[in-house]
Amino acid sequence: MRKQYWLGTFLGITLACLPLIAFGAKLTNPLGEGPDAADFRVIIGRVIQFLLGLSGSLALLMFVWGGVQWMISGGVPDKIKKGKDTLIWATIGLVVIFTAYTLVSTLIKALANSPA
Repeated sequence: MRKQYWLGTFLGITLACLPLIAFGAKLTNPLGEGPDAADFRVIIGRVIQFLLGLSGSLALLMFVWGGVQWMISGGVPDKIKKGKDTLIWATIGLVVIFTAYTLVSTLIKALANSPA
């Protein structure tokens, strides 16, 4: 009996608020606002920005993980080397990612400005 009361109360409140939710919702364009929001170049640019942010976050995580490995190594040479290697490879990964971004960005700008 008590479960039915709470279920009825929950359904009553939900049904009472449903029009507020349905008519109060404003849908926005997930690609952004403006005339060039759905332009393919803009979408690719946003994907590249997202991937750079993600790679930066992963690099930060790997730097922290390498530092933790090094700190908890307890003086064991193999564990120290493993922590240092993690830090080195995280740095190399960032250099590769930013170099690739710079090359692609330069190439796109050169192709966009070249006479057709």
